Amino acid sequence: MGKRLIPPEPAEIHEVQLREALEERYLAYALSTIMHRALPDARDGLKPVHRRILYGMRLLRLDPGTPFKKSAKIVGDVMGSFHPHGDQSIYDALVRLAQDFSSRYPLVDGQGNFGNIDGDNPAAYRYTEARMTDVARLLLDGIDEDGVAFRANYDGQSKEPVVLPGGFPNLLANGAQGIAVGMATAIPPHNAAELCDAALHLIEKPDAKSKALLRFVKGPDFPTGGIIIDSKESIAEAYTTGRGAFRTRAKWEQEEGARGTWTVVVTQIPWLVQKSRLIEKIAELLNEKKLPLVGDIRDESAEDVRIVIEPKSRSVDPTLMMESLFRLTELESRIPLNLNVLVKGRIPKVLGLAECLREWLDHLRDVLLRRSEYRKGQIEHRLEVLGGYLIAYLNIDKVIKIIRTEDEPKPVLMKAFNLTEIQAEAILNMRLRSLRKLEEFEIRTEDKNLRAELKGINAVLKSETEQWAKVGEQVRKVREMFGPKTPLGKRRTQFADAPEHDLAAIEEAFVEREPVTVVISDKGWVRTLKGHVEDLSGLNFKQDDKLGQSFFAETTSKLLLLATNGRFYALDVAKLPGGRGHGEPIRMFIDMEQDAAIVTVFVHTGGRKFLIASHDGQGFVVNEDECVGSTRKGKQILNVDVPNEARALTVVSEGDDSIAVIGDNRKMVIFPLDQVPEMTRGRGVRLQKYKDGGLSDIATFSSKQGLGWRDSAGREFSATMKELAEWRGNRADAGRLPPKGFPKSNKFGRSIA
Repeated sequence: MGKRLIPPEPAEIHEVQLREALEERYLAYALSTIMHRALPDARDGLKPVHRRILYGMRLLRLDPGTPFKKSAKIVGDVMGSFHPHGDQSIYDALVRLAQDFSSRYPLVDGQGNFGNIDGDNPAAYRYTEARMTDVARLLLDGIDEDGVAFRANYDGQSKEPVVLPGGFPNLLANGAQGIAVGMATAIPPHNAAELCDAALHLIEKPDAKSKALLRFVKGPDFPTGGIIIDSKESIAEAYTTGRGAFRTRAKWEQEEGARGTWTVVVTQIPWLVQKSRLIEKIAELLNEKKLPLVGDIRDESAEDVRIVIEPKSRSVDPTLMMESLFRLTELESRIPLNLNVLVKGRIPKVLGLAECLREWLDHLRDVLLRRSEYRKGQIEHRLEVLGGYLIAYLNIDKVIKIIRTEDEPKPVLMKAFNLTEIQAEAILNMRLRSLRKLEEFEIRTEDKNLRAELKGINAVLKSETEQWAKVGEQVRKVREMFGPKTPLGKRRTQFADAPEHDLAAIEEAFVEREPVTVVISDKGWVRTLKGHVEDLSGLNFKQDDKLGQSFFAETTSKLLLLATNGRFYALDVAKLPGGRGHGEPIRMFIDMEQDAAIVTVFVHTGGRKFLIASHDGQGFVVNEDECVGSTRKGKQILNVDVPNEARALTVVSEGDDSIAVIGDNRKMVIFPLDQVPEMTRGRGVRLQKYKDGGLSDIATFSSKQGLGWRDSAGREFSATMKELAEWRGNRADAGRLPPKGFPKSNKFGRSIA
């Protein structure tokens, strides 16, 4: 018989509200992400992974100038002792610290393939080697002198620093990128010498605001150079609030070739832009014919960036060509600024420039005080030992006798010579060979020097002025190391104003200029046909639909659409669908209300004057340029209230002095043009009076040439002012039936050319 299995006692079950459990766990996750992964510390500018990598390299004695060690060794030690989050994440962080195109002041000196600006991956960590740079050494300087607090590592087996001593303005000099839960940080790199100048000013004037520091810190200084084209006002706003962005453009120059030819050579690209992807994007745009001014592009880069761009022809304006590239590619990049950092290692906060530097300076002072206290303790201990040595030297024979004869010499020595326990222990631990060195002069000299040093340390500890003087001295040394005349410290990013260009010329630069025919169906479906097509009889339309209107244009043209709601909408011909199929509803390209319909569509040429009128017979003259809106919602020009609506539009040509208006009641009136005002927006004035119905059509003409119209068969008619004498009157007259032969449609049959 087998043993009978006894089920285990059920575990105690606790009922927990799901909402509370989720809130508690999600908050813990969010805080962990913010504090231990995504946001840098304002004091040393490092995230935990970077801090642990540098401390791990310090323990491996990988100082500048020492032999390199395998990255695998560094990654393994850091993962095993401090950062148990996967080797790849540690190696990725290590690689970024070594890339001179990612970090303005690299903290790691890499040997081997650490990736490149094209976006190629680095070699595996078993193939690469690394050691620290001078910048990393500055960040760690003082860590062995109790400069910072330590805490237990993840398994409690060893200790790791809470923050590094940070003798380099790393937060702003190298910047940081990170996404936490509910917050993010984006800090571009800056010039270390400029930051040191600003910090020294802040030491002199602790209440200085961020705006005052912009005398020293002009703006970001990217590892890859580039040109910032923002205004000084927007840069000042960004540094004051801690939030903003910098428009950064590639640096380029024009190189002359043979027989009047030229090319543009790009020598610097914006920060964090992958060169290979940038060139692929430009090549794609070339194939799609979206860069009509560009002929070809090729990459001639070696160690330095050299991207050669050839124009379509030598007559192309190089600045206009580059403007089209800046608008469509990453040759212009918007680099964000979000100075969201951990203050005192605990509180996430968005700081301004002055607050960031103040946090760094306060940290330097704290480290100075800790190191001074540590050194003070060392000196006091040594002075105590030296005092014991002096007693031993003066009574050497008696000391030796006690040590030789006594079983427990320590308490006897302490009693005989009034020694402290430390002094007695030092004498007992002294080697025999040191006896000959125990010369009174040497002991007294060392004692004197140490007491002088101790006096200086006590003076620093007691005086805040002395402390800031020491901090200033430290900052000056950093400025000297990375000054503007040093290869690493020289500013790479420049500042300039964006060149101003004619907007129409820029728009044209984005599209290949080709003739097209715009076709709009009766139901509002639009399409474009290649070339200027006269015969449209072969076109197909959807069921219950037919040709509404058509006209010739170019791919670079802009269309204006007047709707019954009195709004004008702008459309780019280049964005309209091609001639295949039935096209697409015109409403897809504009935000036109559902109850509004199209009155007319035409090519925008600029500078013309229009007479527009509503169904209830009111209207005014408006300049064409006033009708162009910049958004999909259009621009309200003619104010109408339902059921009234915009009904007609005609061009006022040069020399026109008269207006003809015809209503639904088939009555026409003619009156002088100067009776109608020119406005930018409104209802206008009464053009014709109606008992029933409303306005049908309008036309303007010159009294010398007479009034012309076209019937449904396309035949032209005209009448002189003498022949039109009985229709002439004033604005707001009712009018009378039109001349014989006037179309039954009550339309003048004119098109807007």
